[in-house]
Amino acid sequence: MTILDPILNPLLKFPVIWIVIGLAFVISVMVTLIYKFATNQNTMKRLKDEIKSYQTQIKAEKNNLAKAMELNKKAMQCNMEYMRHSMRATLITFIPVIFLFSWMGSHLAYEPIKSGTEFTVTALFDSKTAGKAEIIVPEGIVVKDDITKDITSGSASWLLAGTEGEYELKFRYAQEEQNKEIIISDENLYSEPVMKIKDSSFKQITVGNTQRKILNLFGWKLGWLGNYIIFSLVFSMALRKVLKVY
Repeated sequence: MTILDPILNPLLKFPVIWIVIGLAFVISVMVTLIYKFATNQNTMKRLKDEIKSYQTQIKAEKNNLAKAMELNKKAMQCNMEYMRHSMRATLITFIPVIFLFSWMGSHLAYEPIKSGTEFTVTALFDSKTAGKAEIIVPEGIVVKDDITKDITSGSASWLLAGTEGEYELKFRYAQEEQNKEIIISDENLYSEPVMKIKDSSFKQITVGNTQRKILNLFGWKLGWLGNYIIFSLVFSMALRKVLKVY
């Protein structure tokens, strides 16, 4: 659960692509406006123009290495000053953007487990671990194969299905027990599929949510982050041009 769940979870009723586009636009607007009003735009414009001027001069002096290096040094100094002036805006936007990214990563990265759909859960152990592992499920979850499984090559897997709801699965090996929360939902809800475990015979418990691919661009399948980057770049460039942000 993230701090933004009460505010943003109602968005999960919409198609994921529209959630990504909408959040990319909102974040781009927020970042652009903060950048515009948290920086001295006259100074930023001057520095940007100077950097472009130096770049043009460097190209013209490509046969004069000494002159080109001198110009490049000045361009780098100008660029460092530009970055220093923009740092304040970056720091202001950092925290809200991190929270929004956390929410998207927690809710848009995987496909949910649908009601009545079969899925796997896997307990991972050290490769030398031998014996049997057991799963205990609450009412509403059905184990489609054996409850007790032999640990083979360091893992034991079970095939499950269930009705919509939030559940806690219990796993037993020898004298140890581990619990893993799962969510079965016909909406865009799921619990983090991978739970890593320290100081235990159990190393990891994984639920079989598949990674979500939102767009397929000529065979390049993109998840939420790839789509967000593309749309945010488009929105940011357009907003900077419209709002004359330097």
